[in-house]
Amino acid sequence: MDITDFAGRSVFFDKTPERIVALGSGEVDIVYALGGEVVGRPDTDDSLLNEKAGSAAKVGSTHTVDLEKIAVLKPDVLLGNDPLNLKDVPLLESIGAKVVLTHANSVEDILNQIGLIGRLLGKEERAVELMGDIENGLAKSAKKPAGETRVLLVYGAPGTYLAALPNSLSGDILTKAGGVNVAGEFQAMQNFPQYAQLNTERVVQSNPDVILIMTHGSSEEVEKGFVREMEGSPAWNSLSAVREGRIHVLPAALFGTNPGTRVLDAIALLQELLEP
Repeated sequence: MDITDFAGRSVFFDKTPERIVALGSGEVDIVYALGGEVVGRPDTDDSLLNEKAGSAAKVGSTHTVDLEKIAVLKPDVLLGNDPLNLKDVPLLESIGAKVVLTHANSVEDILNQIGLIGRLLGKEERAVELMGDIENGLAKSAKKPAGETRVLLVYGAPGTYLAALPNSLSGDILTKAGGVNVAGEFQAMQNFPQYAQLNTERVVQSNPDVILIMTHGSSEEVEKGFVREMEGSPAWNSLSAVREGRIHVLPAALFGTNPGTRVLDAIALLQELLEP
């Protein structure tokens, strides 16, 4: 079986992989939704993962791959990120791991992940079912009238705040939920083209109706830090979102990571938050 991954790499398997290591929580979710299981999973908060993956070994993440722990597990396949783990492929292959790289910068990417992983695991029928459920949900969402709610999507870590652009996964989810991304014209960062630096002047000019905050880490800490930053800048107090108290921290399980098969839950939540 030849698998062409999202990086355009052709990876050959002489049998269906059984021992699976996944470096991202979205891939973990998809594997379990297809009826499979992982022996290795990302070292992240358990709340971000399928609960069945709790007993799997922690092997780092897409940013910090733990080769020693992965080698001990002797995986048949490792599911990594394109492009983050492209540089790690030679080392991973040197310990006997076959590597399949994917990414999720849009809902369409998630559908393609499901299709690819379904084929890899010999679960094509289940993959078609899952993809059909998501596509039907998207069709129903599309029938709802698009709103004009202007939204600033902020990705936050303590001390660092970025605006998510329309070409990011969260930006695509926002579009499908009927919102307007005020950062659409912001200049993308060179190393992270799905995000832009949070420029106070540009934000004030765009005057969002709603501010949504995403984070991988402590949502409470990030929210407090963001509020402190706003309080320290009188310009923020002029924003409609601030005056009307429409600032929300999004659940990390749906927005701090790839939600996998739960992407419809993410869209439904945004539709609820965007209602006038």
